[in-house]
Amino acid sequence: MLKLFRRLEKTRSLIIMLFAALLVVGLVVAGVFTRTGTAIANPFKSKEVLASVNGEEITVADLTLRKKMRESQFGGQITLAQLGLTDERVLDELVRQKIMVQEAKRLGLRASDAEVSDLIRNTFKDASGNFDLKRYKEAVTRNLGGVALYESQVRDEIAVQKLRAFVTAGVQVSDLEVQQDFERRNAEFDLVYVPVVPAELAKKITPSDEELQKYFEEHKTDYRILEPQKKIRYLYIDQTKIGEKLNIPDEELRKEYEQLKPENKQAGVRVQQIVLKIARPELDQEVLNKATGLVARLRGDNRDLTTTEEAFAEMARGNSEDPATAKQGGWLPNPVKKNPNKPDILQSTLEWQEGYVGDPLKTGNAYYIFRRGPSVPKSFEDAKQELLVSLRNRRSYSAAAALAQRAAERLKATNNYTEVAQELAAEANMNPADMIKETPYIKPGDSVADIGSNPTFEEAIKPLEEPNQIGDRVSIKGGFAIPQLLEKRDPPFDPPFADVKDGVTEAVKNERAKQQVEQAARDLAAGTAKAEDLKAAAEKAGLKAETEEKYKLGSPLGTVGADPALDSAVYALKAGEITKTPVKVGDTWVVVGATRHKEADLTEFGKQRTQLVESALATRRNEVFDDYIGTHYRRLEQAGEIEINRDTLAKLAESEEPPIAVPRAPRAPINIPAQTK
Repeated sequence: MLKLFRRLEKTRSLIIMLFAALLVVGLVVAGVFTRTGTAIANPFKSKEVLASVNGEEITVADLTLRKKMRESQFGGQITLAQLGLTDERVLDELVRQKIMVQEAKRLGLRASDAEVSDLIRNTFKDASGNFDLKRYKEAVTRNLGGVALYESQVRDEIAVQKLRAFVTAGVQVSDLEVQQDFERRNAEFDLVYVPVVPAELAKKITPSDEELQKYFEEHKTDYRILEPQKKIRYLYIDQTKIGEKLNIPDEELRKEYEQLKPENKQAGVRVQQIVLKIARPELDQEVLNKATGLVARLRGDNRDLTTTEEAFAEMARGNSEDPATAKQGGWLPNPVKKNPNKPDILQSTLEWQEGYVGDPLKTGNAYYIFRRGPSVPKSFEDAKQELLVSLRNRRSYSAAAALAQRAAERLKATNNYTEVAQELAAEANMNPADMIKETPYIKPGDSVADIGSNPTFEEAIKPLEEPNQIGDRVSIKGGFAIPQLLEKRDPPFDPPFADVKDGVTEAVKNERAKQQVEQAARDLAAGTAKAEDLKAAAEKAGLKAETEEKYKLGSPLGTVGADPALDSAVYALKAGEITKTPVKVGDTWVVVGATRHKEADLTEFGKQRTQLVESALATRRNEVFDDYIGTHYRRLEQAGEIEINRDTLAKLAESEEPPIAVPRAPRAPINIPAQTK
């Protein structure tokens, strides 16, 4: 080979370059020089296998479509992260769905073509009760991801419903069980209760100096300083104080108003709704199918997915299960306003065009169909206060920043904080003494009084190494600071007791309080005879009693929370009694007294008996079915028949959504029961 290269004197350089180019191309394709080997280019079309369940695969595309479906249930306003739905949890839903379908097939519980056809025809009837095949195909393709996907899911759903009916056919509940549950859930209590927590006990503990000194000596290494510490003086310019002096006339506010974008001149939008309630969990899919059919009928052939106010109002009056809005044609009483701090299913309507009919959205035990109505204009008077606050904040920030810059220049020239504070106090609208502040010895990560834990402030004081050295202006909470280094301590060293006395005191008080909390609760319960005496007894012990009226079992009790042991203790109380043994809920011990105990009205039970029995039976069936699927899940898992591809799951997390049009998520998901605990 070498001899051949010597003979190819004129061409060997070209051959080497060509070989190198081919090598680079190969490496690029293999993913060495790009991330395409580690990220998934288009998750919506990817056939990469995420999981295998008894030989059947779940792909990246399956998971991505399910995630989109989940997000669309909330109008895209609530992320899966906010719902606590990670990729792993959504994948687990798909695994359980696959197990249910497989088990239905194993038992021969399949959906016939006739059953699928009947369900679809009943779901997509038009106003006259007829089924339009063309309109059905268009609606499903536009809204549900395609005919084949939708009909496959309908087929699987029918099979799963047959499996559920087969598994739960023998489930029963007795009238006595239902009545006892009704009595517990509908009993009502007026309570007085005392949470006994270490923090409250600690407030009443006063350790002696000898005790503090002893604790410090025994825990000296806990307080050893291992990082440099600095004591800082700083001049503070309060942005709010400067803002109070700013005079902003209406003319300037009107200019601000005129410059607002059209969408910011809206006070909100009017919205119509149709509410379809889910009477029992097993009816979820049936209600969703009805909601989907109503949406298809409202949109009709309109490519922009809109309908008229009159058509929606007629549909609302005939179908909505919210009487208050149904009789008003579905109109909500108040306009929907933008509120980024409180995302809910209504917030999505703000982004729609007028007349648009959204997909069914589920929240609580109902599906909602919304239509966006006209915008509600926001007048200048409505917007005035909001504009004033916004403009004052912007101007006060600029004014405070400019004054802080001048202060920094003057301080570096004079090195006299008192003199500069007096010079600028009137302009800052502050008392000179309030402008000069000082920190204790601090290190990176410490929370500083009036500043908090502030990385920007830490960066500003980092270059300060020599005593009296002055730093640059820095933005802190509420304004600006110009820092100066007073003293510096280099580690390691043990601080004197005086420097850490406050921390030692808190530690001793908390430690003693934790040791005393259970006994304090027992003493309180043992020393109190009646519920009406509990408040006075609590005050005597340095604790605070709370009250709760019309309390029902299962509800959180104030800051204490909810707990089955607490429910049992409360239900056993008669009026005037207290729990003679305190109840532990988490880290809190609580003593509870009942000032009123109202038994459930059994005449109401008689009226609701049929519905209550059905509800209890549905709940019991769900529990049995969950246990059944959970057992199969664990059996397959132990047999190694459930395989999760963690590498592909990690690759999916690195992938971004592709910039292509994505079909709408299907609206006929299999009704997945709650995960088995």
